[in-house]
Amino acid sequence: MRLFAAVLPPDAVTSELAAAAAGLRKLPGAEALRWAPRDSWHFTLAFMAEVPEETVPDLTARLERAAHRTPPFALALRGGGHFGDRVLWAGATGDAAALRLLAARADAAARKAGLPREEHRPYRPHLTLARGGGETDLRPYAEALAPFEGAPWTVQELTLVRSELPRSGVPGERPRYETIGRWPLGGGARLPGAAG
Repeated sequence: MRLFAAVLPPDAVTSELAAAAAGLRKLPGAEALRWAPRDSWHFTLAFMAEVPEETVPDLTARLERAAHRTPPFALALRGGGHFGDRVLWAGATGDAAALRLLAARADAAARKAGLPREEHRPYRPHLTLARGGGETDLRPYAEALAPFEGAPWTVQELTLVRSELPRSGVPGERPRYETIGRWPLGGGARLPGAAG
């Protein structure tokens, strides 16, 4: 199964970003972009690709320890940017150092569980809003998003998500995400529905 560790912003936070993104969808060329649905918005901490079923218990135990070692921290959505002509994203402000630390701990958990890891690159917090196919210049979208500043919230949990790629072949079909584990930061009480 394809898994990734993530931070999921709360509904109130994604509502603010959705209002800003609605304006972006009115810009010229917006119809050529593949817009990520609001219910899929997240900050990926560590992408694990294919994880064998027998590895999941060890991985979840290690992610739980990573969450326990990380205290809750403040974060807010702010501005945006793009990775070439491929990805339009919203950025983060607040305790970005804590977010980077949680990402490093999630990555270490995957590595210690025996999952192959890609070459290490510095973690760059971003929330993917849309993907381009090379036909649309994403700079005007990033510039329009630059003044956006969302309300701060406290990140209180680490989430493990399963990603199912589209199989139907229907154009425009998106991956489906399912939360399979949630752990409170800072060693708090176990959350309802938490695995591990």
